[in-house]
Amino acid sequence: MEALCFDSKVDACPRAPSQAEWDRLTSEERHRVVEELPSEVAWATPPEGDPHRRTKERAVQALGEHFRRIQRRVYLSSELPVYYPDEALFAPDVIAVLDVSTHERNRWVVTQEGRGLDFVLEINHRGRRKAIGPRGRTIVNGLPRKDFIETIERFHRLRIPEYFAYDIEDEFLIGWRLREDRYETIRPKGIDRRVPSKVLGLDVAVVQGRVCFYHGEVRLPDADELIERLSTLADEAVRRAEEEARRAEEEARRAEEEARRAEEEACRADRLASRLRELGVDPSVDL
Repeated sequence: MEALCFDSKVDACPRAPSQAEWDRLTSEERHRVVEELPSEVAWATPPEGDPHRRTKERAVQALGEHFRRIQRRVYLSSELPVYYPDEALFAPDVIAVLDVSTHERNRWVVTQEGRGLDFVLEINHRGRRKAIGPRGRTIVNGLPRKDFIETIERFHRLRIPEYFAYDIEDEFLIGWRLREDRYETIRPKGIDRRVPSKVLGLDVAVVQGRVCFYHGEVRLPDADELIERLSTLADEAVRRAEEEARRAEEEARRAEEEARRAEEEACRADRLASRLRELGVDPSVDL
């Protein structure tokens, strides 16, 4: 059979085999099919700039460091091609799958992995407007229209437990959670407008234009903050090393000065002893 299936109704996106087709394949055929599925999204929308890229990177890095600290395995990726059975390919900005192997992948094929995504974060900045913010966007009953609505419907059909969406320009964050057979809207709550994620066990919020994650009241540092902390620690270590070197140099200088003075005293003593001997006085005899 052909490894790829294309759907003319969905921008000719490649599809993975259906579950029934997958079940009929041998292990060798499955491997070949997976390897032939595209690992790049050739028709993706143009890049949305550094703010979009940095938001994705910070989210992945902050989550990766948190789960590493609590010693729980999580697979995290950004814009990785995802294939559900007989579904058109899609590549979310950020994905998380808990309690699985964290080895590198070129694609996530649900039939091969044995499970789907647990968490998706989509980020909008300029580019193709997804209309989720409050500033003049088209909102229906407090929810976004078209692009995000279509995504919500799709993720609901695929039974992805949680889907979060963030608009950088409007600093607007909202989430959806699968409950029984429907998607519930998770709206920001409290003064700091946090959106709780049961999947991650964290709260998500926008702080000074950044997507941030909270474990209880503690905000998880992102890569930039970790680098800044490490740089500060490195600077402090260098400063302490330089201070220690300066003190060691001063100690060496003082020791050298002491040695010089001792040598001078010894020379004076030798000269005095020589003079005494010239005068016929034994310098070893106490006067």
